[in-house]
Amino acid sequence: MVPLGVGYSIAIRLGLAVTGFIVVLFLLITQLVNVESLRNFALQNPPRIDRLIDVGALRTNRAYYWLSLTLVSFVTAGLREELWRAATLAGMRALWPGTFMSRTGGIAIVLIAVAFGAAHLPVGALAAVVAGLIGICLGIILIVHRSIWPAVIAHGLFDATTFALLPLIATKVPELRP
Repeated sequence: MVPLGVGYSIAIRLGLAVTGFIVVLFLLITQLVNVESLRNFALQNPPRIDRLIDVGALRTNRAYYWLSLTLVSFVTAGLREELWRAATLAGMRALWPGTFMSRTGGIAIVLIAVAFGAAHLPVGALAAVVAGLIGICLGIILIVHRSIWPAVIAHGLFDATTFALLPLIATKVPELRP
């Protein structure tokens, strides 16, 4: 299960990067926006990481850093959220057993991902959209493997690598700091 989770975590991160690149490229090519307006949008709508984690403490407090990368990433986020996703999918399948295996199963994954993204709105609109996209990927992993563990590991690794990179990102891109 661990290799699957690692692979999925990497695939999700790369998929998000490629999707973001394609969206930005499309916006620029079609001239729906220009580079300056994209830059202004990013600066005016930074993710509110401070509502999620203390980046300063990640830099200075080793215990906080390691607890964030382990307990918070894998138990609080990975296990708890994937248990919620699995229970919600199971509940939907129990309510609509005949249609769950049709396109409605995909709709269920998307509906749950939208709720997952909405739960991340306090961090910012862009973070909520990204969380929703991640939720779709994690829902597919649950359905394909019929197990929460690959999704828990993928989710935990995604969050852990994000938390590990936040101090570096905050140092290199200070305008994104709250």
